[in-house]
Amino acid sequence: MDEDAVDGTELPDDAVQWRRDASTSRTVRLLWTFGVGTFFAAIIIVVSWRLYRMASGVGAGIVIIALLAALAATVLALAATDDTERYLERLPIDAPSGARLDRAMDAAVGTVVMGVVIGSLLGVGRYISQNELLAVGASPFTALVTLLLPLALVALVLASFLQSVGTFDRDAQTIYLYEPKQAIDLAVIEDVTVRPIGDTAVLSLSYAQPGGQYVQGPRRLVVPPAVARDVAAIVNGEH
Repeated sequence: MDEDAVDGTELPDDAVQWRRDASTSRTVRLLWTFGVGTFFAAIIIVVSWRLYRMASGVGAGIVIIALLAALAATVLALAATDDTERYLERLPIDAPSGARLDRAMDAAVGTVVMGVVIGSLLGVGRYISQNELLAVGASPFTALVTLLLPLALVALVLASFLQSVGTFDRDAQTIYLYEPKQAIDLAVIEDVTVRPIGDTAVLSLSYAQPGGQYVQGPRRLVVPPAVARDVAAIVNGEH
C-alpha cells in the first residue's frame, strides 16, 4: 500500500495516512496519461497535417515529418533517462521540476504514444480507402479514432475521482479527508460495500438516519485496499 505523509501532524500509532494521485497510484497515472496524451495528440496531428499540406506545396513536406520524428525521439529519450531534470537544466528554458516535471513527462510520453496510435489508424484507413480494400472504406478506423476522444474524457474523469488524500484513525474509528476537509464517524455508517479498482478500492457508504434525519457526508470514497478492508470489518462488526 502506498502511504505518503499528508502533513506534519502527529498521529496515533494505529492511524493510516494515504495519498492517491498520479505520483502514488499507477492507476491514476495511467488514466491521466492516456486522457491528456490523447487530446494533445489529436491537436498536434490536426496542426501537423495542415503544416504538412502547406509544406508539401513547396516540396518541404519531409521537413515536417522529420521534425515530428525528432521531437518524439527526444521525448522518449528524456523519459528513458534516470535524470531528466539534469538534462533539462542545460536548456535555456524555465523547466519544471519535481512532481510538475513528472506530470509533464507523462503528458509528453502519452502524447507520443497516442500520436502513433491515432496516426497509424488514420494512415491504415487512408491506405485501405485509396486502394479500395474494404467495401466500407476507412470508416472503421475513423470510428476508432473518434471513439478515443470520449474515452480520453472518461479516463480524465476517472483519474480525478480516484484521487484522494486522508487519514484513517482506527482507535477513533474515524476517516479524515483533506481535499475537501471532512470527518466521517463510522458510528453513523450502517453498511459498507467495497469495490476494488486497480490499486485502489471504492467504498460505498450507507448512513444511518437517526430520527429520520439525513446525515451529510460522502457516499463514495476512494481509499487504499487495506483501509477499505479495515473499515468494512469495523462496520460489519458493529452492526
